[in-house]
Amino acid sequence: MQVLNIGILAHVDAGKTSLTERLLFDTGAIARLGSVDSGSTQTDSGAIERRRGITIRTAVASFIVGELQVNLIDTPGHSDFIAEVERALGVLDGAVLVLSAVEGVQAQTRVLMRTLRRMRLPTLILVNKIDRAGARQEEMLADIRRKLSPYVIAMNTVEDIATPAARTRRRPIEHAAEALAEHDERLLADLVEDRVPGPDVLLDRLRGQTAAGLTHPLYFGSAIGGQGMAELVDGITGLLPAAPPTGGPPRGTVFAVERGGGGQKIAYLRLFEGELRPRQLLTLYRPGGEHTERVTALRTVGTTPAITKVWGLSGVRVGDRVGTAPTPSEHPHFARPTLETLVRPRHASEAARLHTALVSLADQDPLIQTRTVEGEGVSVLLYGEVQKEVIAQTLLDDFGVDAVFEESRLVHLERPRGSAEAVTEIGPGNDLPATVGLRVEPGTGITFRREVELGSLPPAFQRAIEDSVRQALQRGPHGWPVADCAVTLTRTGYMSPVTAAGDFRALAPQVLQRALRRAGTAVFEPCHAFELEVPHEALSAATTLLAGLGARVTDTSGQRTWLIKGEIPARSVQEVERRIPGLSHGEGVWWSQPSGDRLVG
Repeated sequence: MQVLNIGILAHVDAGKTSLTERLLFDTGAIARLGSVDSGSTQTDSGAIERRRGITIRTAVASFIVGELQVNLIDTPGHSDFIAEVERALGVLDGAVLVLSAVEGVQAQTRVLMRTLRRMRLPTLILVNKIDRAGARQEEMLADIRRKLSPYVIAMNTVEDIATPAARTRRRPIEHAAEALAEHDERLLADLVEDRVPGPDVLLDRLRGQTAAGLTHPLYFGSAIGGQGMAELVDGITGLLPAAPPTGGPPRGTVFAVERGGGGQKIAYLRLFEGELRPRQLLTLYRPGGEHTERVTALRTVGTTPAITKVWGLSGVRVGDRVGTAPTPSEHPHFARPTLETLVRPRHASEAARLHTALVSLADQDPLIQTRTVEGEGVSVLLYGEVQKEVIAQTLLDDFGVDAVFEESRLVHLERPRGSAEAVTEIGPGNDLPATVGLRVEPGTGITFRREVELGSLPPAFQRAIEDSVRQALQRGPHGWPVADCAVTLTRTGYMSPVTAAGDFRALAPQVLQRALRRAGTAVFEPCHAFELEVPHEALSAATTLLAGLGARVTDTSGQRTWLIKGEIPARSVQEVERRIPGLSHGEGVWWSQPSGDRLVG
């Protein structure tokens, strides 16, 4: 049986979880439709998800049509959980992007579509909620072609739109010929000569362009009412390319980790090749290392091993690879979090439990990072305020820890301005029986090198120095994490048998901080790339506002409607979002996402 792994992506409340329920119900996978409002859906399994009515963690369900098993990966729609979307994209064969026919194209929809197009991931578009008051058809098509992609082909039409009686009608494939000719010179030549290929040929061309990510078939429908769902299922099974079954050793990616009732880890593994067996030894690869564990139990999603739930891997983390180690070119598709919040237990006696719980959450989501802020406590990196609420509730519900989160603040970075070295020798003024010399200089990312002879220090001592240096780089002289810094170990010494690894862990951060102060560090603030659409009469006021808030405009184009592109400090984004509606008489459209940083001052 062939397998198709698809993701359902959308902005908040576009109806993607309802779509999952509809697809499972219409294909016989479930006996009754679940409801987001009642909290009875298949994929939003967490208490917080059911209560808020939003998807937070990636969930998997499957259905079968003929000889094809479709695994549905229902991803979050809220921008605070974009890390979950990021991981899901790497295991997909295709995607369905859901929009609301009422709310239209949202900023988050643009972020998702940009990434899908850049990855050339085969993508269908569903315009949902056609039976709701305010639903639109032609205006929606025009907006989608203008804001998401010009290469969209409507596969059905709607009659009595925006009413409970709304219904869909399939469009003949011949209507797609001109749009397909945009990417097919041979087809264009046929059309110029008034030769229109037959339906089978056009369908094959559409299938090829969809698989290549060049063209996006679009369907109108209603996930709750069921209209248009038959056409969408035909598009999923007939236009998106299924992964061919392969044998051999297993090769795959862990894209989600959850905890069972007893606290044990359950890993979701997308297998690109091979299959697993119970009691099999499995090597997990991640940047910086690998480790091997034994599989204790397996459960496939559906009838094939393409997506498998694995028990027994106590050290597994999201992003771990099976079969091959990740390459340096494999990087996240979304920017890292730019907010942080200080967190402390409401009761001081629960400090250790809070630390353990945060480590556990990081196992499920490596982008939930923590750092110790001297004199203040532990901080957690975030994408937004909703994520903070979810983490707080998860700590309480799953770990019994009542945590207090302070007001969020932007995360700045420090980078070394130059090169400098510091050394502390064994002797007077040094209470530790250890010698450490370190040199810091500008680099790319964080690197740790050695100029000392490899055998001059026991391996445990070398690991202690490197681990403590990497930990200490979380707080530079100005109190922010240090980035793009090359650290070189230039001198070592110890007193056998007196010296222990803990002596190097204590000494190395002190030496590092002295080297950083001598080199000097510059502070950088996070920025957003932005696009702003405004009517012509609001252009001057918009550019004046942006300039006053520190934006750098890189491109301006348009006639009646103007598109302004550029970069703006993250601290100014909320102010722009607050003032644009009044400045543009409600017609302005703002989009931004984290993108790089800028020197402060």
